[in-house]
Amino acid sequence: MHWVLLHDLRAPDFGARRDVLYHEALEMCAWADARGCPRIVVSEHHGSPDGFLPSPFVFGGAVAARTTEARVMLSALVLTLRDPIAAAEDAAVLDILSGGRLELTLVPGYVEAEFAMFGVPFDRRGALFEEKARAFVRALSGESFTYADRPVCVTPGPVQRPRPFIAIGGRAPKRAARLGDAFLPPAPDRVLEEAYRAECRRLGKGDGLVLSPAGPMWVFVADDPERAWDQLGPHALYETAAYGDWARPQPAANPWRTLPDLRSVRDQGLYAVVTPDDCVALARTIGPTASLKLKPLVAGLDPVLAWSSLELFVDKVLPQLAD
Repeated sequence: MHWVLLHDLRAPDFGARRDVLYHEALEMCAWADARGCPRIVVSEHHGSPDGFLPSPFVFGGAVAARTTEARVMLSALVLTLRDPIAAAEDAAVLDILSGGRLELTLVPGYVEAEFAMFGVPFDRRGALFEEKARAFVRALSGESFTYADRPVCVTPGPVQRPRPFIAIGGRAPKRAARLGDAFLPPAPDRVLEEAYRAECRRLGKGDGLVLSPAGPMWVFVADDPERAWDQLGPHALYETAAYGDWARPQPAANPWRTLPDLRSVRDQGLYAVVTPDDCVALARTIGPTASLKLKPLVAGLDPVLAWSSLELFVDKVLPQLAD
């Protein structure tokens, strides 16, 4: 059974202090790694008033230093906002630091304010992303080539050969087939998935690989889910509103919508606050290519509550899923 630990370090004013969240997040990574967590996912956004993590390479390096086995996935990396050659250098160094455990999901981005912050034209993001993703993949693979009339050679190269695993996120399945090793749509969509597989077959890549976003976005384990919802409620409502605000101009960019109250958030189903036994049942329904996603510090949640969920998951859920 696949499970992942996610951190984005979003810290609204009513939540835990930012320095506390960073410390606890790294402690959780080390703890989960020692207990068999297969993958730790680090996200990025920019200019967010709640301090959403803007530097996944730096934090990913800290995760790599505190772990030994878990894959370290930057998902998603908004490559359109970056110089692809400098990003390839950062990725190569992080792959070396982690001993060859780096994975990446590259996306074009969808928050217009971020593009304004970096001086990147929002209306050209698709073409720019494709251009930069091609250069990034070539550079990370150790090729010598010319990019924007500049000679390029990234050294040292990564541990993984020819390069780390790269998924392409978003709603452009043919682009994902051309550029990456897998496709990560923002929500389950059979039409997009079949278009991706058809393009992979046309390119001689077999059926490709779809990283399924099936199941709830985040899972929180509690002996008393109703009490946990009372504690989690302000954080879940805040996060839903924040993602919903970002998605409003681009409604297909993510599955979040701004909702009026906590009951609506609960009914939406993106959060699963469940008992250990219910978590086991949920894990058995999401399919072999999906994962249970644990985001214990959601929107600055008190680390004491976050740890209680992690410990219940490891102590009472994982043993039942060992087969």
